[in-house]
Amino acid sequence: MDLEHIFLEIEDQIATITLNRPDTLNAMVPKMRHELLAAVEAANDDEHVRAVVITGAGRGFCSGLDMKASRVPDTMAEKISPVRDAVVLAIRDAGKPYIAAVNGAAAGGGMGIALACDIRIAATSAKFGQTFAKRGLHPDWGGTYFLPRLIGMAKAAELIWSGRVIDAAEALELGVVSSVVDDALAEAQSLAKTFAAGPPVAIQLSKRALYRNQDASLREALEFESYAQNICSRTEDAKEGINAFLEKREPKFNGL
Repeated sequence: MDLEHIFLEIEDQIATITLNRPDTLNAMVPKMRHELLAAVEAANDDEHVRAVVITGAGRGFCSGLDMKASRVPDTMAEKISPVRDAVVLAIRDAGKPYIAAVNGAAAGGGMGIALACDIRIAATSAKFGQTFAKRGLHPDWGGTYFLPRLIGMAKAAELIWSGRVIDAAEALELGVVSSVVDDALAEAQSLAKTFAAGPPVAIQLSKRALYRNQDASLREALEFESYAQNICSRTEDAKEGINAFLEKREPKFNGL
């Protein structure tokens, strides 16, 4: 893909999307949002891709909106929201795991992009902040949806209303990230490799179930689990998984 501010690499069934404006800590400009959506859609549409990693070039993950370039006009929300929201929904609705490798600052919308991913791996240098209140702005990129579900309503309210920046250690303690490591990208790609080796149909349906069942009753959750299990049990991957277990070998899943 011919992209200016986003780099998309696909290798060994893993797509790596890199936000690539390192001189600005990968701050977002309009063209970059459109390119990010294009990269996410390309990864989702590629049948060979089984897991996706999003990271940032240089010292940061994404510092949010580029204030100097955007100037925050009165019509900013109307211009930004359709593409921004499409990115978030494309990540969440994808039938593939998304892992954020947060290698530095993830502020404002940058934190929102990380929160939209299924899993977040932080480098020791990572910092997270819902810094909108410090600019007189409202959180976007799904921050008010994702954050309370991860850390609880009261703590989410504190971080959103104060705009306080937390380091990687506190992010791990709160449950914002799954782990803190020296090399977030290497760890994220290793995890993506594990997911890519798994059964695609089962992972797709279980991702759907995880998020669907957040707002479902127990009865609804059980019904969907039965529906998904009936689909998975008829796949060639299920036969392969059972045979591999009985034969004491590693399974080789082909997505059928």
